[in-house]
Amino acid sequence: MPRIIQSDTADTIELAELVEALEMSDFDPRDEDCFASWGEMLKKLANNRSFLSDLIISELKGRFSEQKEFSDYNSQVMMLYNRSNRFAIRANFWPALTDQVVKYSGTRAFLYNVAHNHNFSFLTVGYLGPGYWSDYYECNYEQIIGYDGEKVDLTFIEKARLEPGKVMLYRKHKDVHRQLPADAMSVSLNIMEPLMGGDYIDQYGFDIESGRISTIMNWLRIEPLLALSAHFGGEKGKDLLHHYAARHPSSRVRMSAINAQAGVAGDLDARIELFEQAARSSDAYVSAMAAKQAHSLERGRTWLERQV
Repeated sequence: MPRIIQSDTADTIELAELVEALEMSDFDPRDEDCFASWGEMLKKLANNRSFLSDLIISELKGRFSEQKEFSDYNSQVMMLYNRSNRFAIRANFWPALTDQVVKYSGTRAFLYNVAHNHNFSFLTVGYLGPGYWSDYYECNYEQIIGYDGEKVDLTFIEKARLEPGKVMLYRKHKDVHRQLPADAMSVSLNIMEPLMGGDYIDQYGFDIESGRISTIMNWLRIEPLLALSAHFGGEKGKDLLHHYAARHPSSRVRMSAINAQAGVAGDLDARIELFEQAARSSDAYVSAMAAKQAHSLERGRTWLERQV
């Protein structure tokens, strides 16, 4: 589960002070101990009970001009600082099931009851309200290939709540939680690692009951471009797809390029042959996904050939 950071400080700071301290430091989000050492500063910001409400009022008066410029997230997140390539600071809102936003829009945006890990590390502190609950698990990310339905060893740790003043470090990939609704509207604050190259660093959803990967939660923005290159890119598009399928550093991009190639491969046998060739790849993800595709096409051969 996330690493708990103990801090009894009663000191308070302003958001600008936290930003300045981080900017002037040698903060390295890749170093777990370095990241954890900033837990006390985040706690000091959480001890400031008025900074967020003051900022929200200011943003409303300014018609959220800052949020439009700096937020890449959904409506449950307020980006507080996003001008560094080493860190970002945000506030997250966690409604109860009885709150109007859930009644009208559902829980999808809040990932309630969806077990998942994260493809970035972040410090979090309970700020307002009672805090959200989570069932906490750990996984061995290094052993995960990453395909849908893959069996994963998930170790249950405990059920706990992010209470006001509680500071935790969520470790990239390793920590898994099934987040449960807060008992009343709650807010948490984060110092987070920037999601540089985030498209290519997978975040998984898990089916706890079966212990399997249920979905890959981050989508590839490049995927539709690969399909367009296959259909309309001519010889240059084909060459580019071949390059991506063979050499791109992301396994998922390589597989997406292979899927795009298969989409214009001609008849069913040509597509199956392409996937069977990819299934012999030394890349475990590409091999597993291509084998599944070949098997799926072969199994549906009779139906597919009727559609021609």
